[in-house]
Amino acid sequence: MSILNASITEISFYLVGFPEMESAHIWISIPICLLYTIAILGNCTILFFIKSEPSLHEPMYYFLSMLALSDLGLSISSLPTMLKVFLFNSPEISPNVCFAQEFFIHEFSAMESSVLLIMSFDRFIAICNPLRYSSILTSARVLQIGLAFALKNVLLVLPFPVSLKHLTYCKKNLLSHSYCLHQDVMKLACSDNKFNVIYGLFVALSGILDITFIFLSYALILRAVLGIASQGERFKVLSTCVSHICAVLIFYVPVISLAVIYRIANLSSPISKILMADIFLLVPPVMNPIIYCMKSQQIRNIILEKLCQKKGLQRCLIS
Repeated sequence: MSILNASITEISFYLVGFPEMESAHIWISIPICLLYTIAILGNCTILFFIKSEPSLHEPMYYFLSMLALSDLGLSISSLPTMLKVFLFNSPEISPNVCFAQEFFIHEFSAMESSVLLIMSFDRFIAICNPLRYSSILTSARVLQIGLAFALKNVLLVLPFPVSLKHLTYCKKNLLSHSYCLHQDVMKLACSDNKFNVIYGLFVALSGILDITFIFLSYALILRAVLGIASQGERFKVLSTCVSHICAVLIFYVPVISLAVIYRIANLSSPISKILMADIFLLVPPVMNPIIYCMKSQQIRNIILEKLCQKKGLQRCLIS
């Protein structure tokens, strides 16, 4: 069989770090490992405190735990190949592993987008209909919403690896990033990938719907807040949305920037694409726990209380 008719079992894909900077990959791996460590520890800390503290068993914190799970999944999905490329200089990846990775990366990305949408609805109900908040968002309903969106995203992303597996891959096997993405892998196919292009556009449109509904939620929230007479009350109400707004910006700005960079491919350097794609994967999981720990007084107080208890216990043991 010639290489032009190579089957999927006879080829390997090759990931890339930063082109023409291979000698510096070992040094680049240090901040990458640090960011992954912060992301994993930070999101595990959020999940631990929400699970162990009864005072945090509220809809807002349940949704925050879903966000932390999405961030954790996103970090763990991309970590192995990032370390292979930058730390061990081993860019080769088998197609099946690549397809599995791109499924989980797209799945957790879609889940994060969905959770940010749910959290915007949570803020809308809390501000615009506070008297019915506890009756609308019960614990059972929060669980049902989370499971429904998780199932929706699995079904939405599942055609990606299935359709990629049925494509034929020939001479081209060099990917554009240190992890696998659907739009990156499908470009390597030498068979007809029209379905992948159309379906990828459909999935992208579903993400645009998420951010559109988030925008509409905040438009309604802003209209309700402007109806409050006291300026101090307005500020107090809006301050409850700051963490979520920051999380939305941290997630969507890199996504939109990456889409723009790919649109102006002739004007942008390959390094700028790779850097923005890495920011998309690394920054939200790192920043979301920090933002919510800083802006949520309840979480901050619990963490400080635990730290003080630990220090007090250590002093007792020393004395």
